[in-house]
Amino acid sequence: MECSEAECQRPAAVELHIPWAENRYVCAAHARVLGRQDGVVADPLPERADDLLESEGQG
Repeated sequence: MECSEAECQRPAAVELHIPWAENRYVCAAHARVLGRQDGVVADPLPERADDLLESEGQG
């Protein structure tokens, strides 16, 4: 499943529970930004946990 954000082809790693809209599945990068809004709850997808962790050697 791909990120639901326009023009993003990264794999979805998080389900965002948004009180004023439909829940959305987004990549880790979009989850970091969109998950900061008041009331939004970011729920990581267990099968995509590796996408949420930084690889060794990065940073």
